[in-house]
Order: sequence, then structure tokens, then C-alpha cells
Amino acid sequence: MVSSQGDSYYIICEDLFKIYKIADLEVVALRGLDLKVKLGELMAIVGASGSGKTTLLNILGGLDIPTAGRVIVGKRDLLKMSSRDLVTYRRRDVGFVWQQVGGNLIPYLSALQNAELPLILLGWPQRKRRRRAEEMLEAVGLAARLRYRPDRLSGGEQQRVAIAVALANNPPLLLADEPTGELDSQTAESIFDVFRSLNEAYGVTIVIVTHDIRITDEVERVVTIRDGRTSLEAIREPRFPDAGPGRILDEFVVLDKAGRLQLPKDYIEKLNLKGRVRVLLADDHITVWPEESQKREDR
Repeated sequence: MVSSQGDSYYIICEDLFKIYKIADLEVVALRGLDLKVKLGELMAIVGASGSGKTTLLNILGGLDIPTAGRVIVGKRDLLKMSSRDLVTYRRRDVGFVWQQVGGNLIPYLSALQNAELPLILLGWPQRKRRRRAEEMLEAVGLAARLRYRPDRLSGGEQQRVAIAVALANNPPLLLADEPTGELDSQTAESIFDVFRSLNEAYGVTIVIVTHDIRITDEVERVVTIRDGRTSLEAIREPRFPDAGPGRILDEFVVLDKAGRLQLPKDYIEKLNLKGRVRVLLADDHITVWPEESQKREDR
């Protein structure tokens, strides 16, 4: 899908709401969230627990249905798909990597057999699926571990196998939920390297949800979710070959379609912003004043 500016987007979320009903209570997980992800992009979504990032990931993966809004992935409108179509979408168009390292794999199957399993379910012939499974395990650096079962692999190696399984059928989208949450810092860095190399080699669109602040050194764009809305974006300059990610050029506050901004919390606390504030328009910018400060200025 192509925007009016000509940028190619694979994911478009507009004014997305998700409300969970628990007994007599309603929990609002997403509150009018907007997000666009370009085709072939490697990006991350960060936020505190309860901010809505995992809910968003589940919606993008077809595991959950939003209460309202619009979600386009590729050419599919996820809100208009039947349950059967969503199953097909999950099997063919999305790869998943979860935080629980062991939970991604079947323990009594070898790495090769785990990578072959989704292809068996899709009806791939034996020779073709064997070649593809071997290719993906080699791509994640485990060519020498094909016959090993998960209990003979380290946590990082198990997560590499999980990534190979997720990409075995060459889906256009990979969703990773806290993929380094159970790994030490050195192993986590190697997993981020795998995501980057696969993104470059196969052009797969990768969305990583994480608490791990180190992700800001590994991807070109980091979106922060706060209180169910996109709040901040950190943008990186394009990488040169073999040079790793570029430096962060700038951090932006996100203005949604309704004209809402979420100011950074440290700014709010420093200026003691609360209740009503004054917004003043200059020639090429606006300023935000605490109500009492502006009254003193007027005097």
C-alpha cells in the first residue's frame, strides 16, 4: 500500500482501540493508537508494562481483534477478515518469536525438525522443506547444530532456532515479543545481530516489542507507546554497509490524527504542567506554558 507521499507502508494502524472486559470492569489497552511501518523495515516498539505494546503485537499477528479503528497489513484489512482467513494469515504471512525461549520449540524434535514443522503443516514436499530448514538454520548461525534437540542448546541458540522456525516459510512479517528477555546482554546483542542480518538478506519486515533499552542501538526507528498511544519516535540515519546502525538523529513527539500530543513526562514534571496549559502560536512553532507562568508573564 502506498501513501500519498509515495512511501511504501506494509503496516498501517489508524485510531486503534482495544478494550478488554473483565467481569464488570473495562480495561482500555489501546486508546486511538496510530502507527505506520514501511515495507522491509526493522523497527522496535518500547514502553512500560501495561502500555499496550504486546496488545498491538497480538493484533498485528491476527491473534486478537481490535475494538475499533483500522489495521492494514500488506493488502489485508484485519478487521474485515473471517476467522478462517485469520488462521491462514497467521500460518502464511506472519512469523512469531516469543519471550519464553523454550516455549518456541518442541523439546523432543531436533533444530532441523523444528524448522521443518511449519512447512510440513503447509504441505511442502520433503526435499524442498529440508533444504529450506537447513538454509534458515545456517542463516542464524546454527549449521553445525542441525541435529541437536533444544535441551542440548544454549538459551541463545534456542532463540536462534525459534527465529529460523518463524521464517521457515518466508513470511513477509516477523513479530518478536521480548525476544531477549531471558538472555544475558552479550547473547541478546547476538540475537539483535541475527534480526538485522535476516532483515538485510530477506527483506522481511521485523517488529520487535521489548523493554530492552539496548534495542535503540540496533534498529533505525524506535516507537515509544505510553498509555495506549504512540508517544515518541527516535529516528536513525541510514546505515552504511557493515557499519552498524547510525546515530540517533532526533527524537520526535508524535502528533496523532486527532491533534493530540503526549509530552515527555520529565518535561511535564520540570515545568509542573497540570490541568490547563497555554499553547501559543509563533511564526514557525508553538510554545506550551504552565497556566500560572503565563499569568505572571502577562503582568
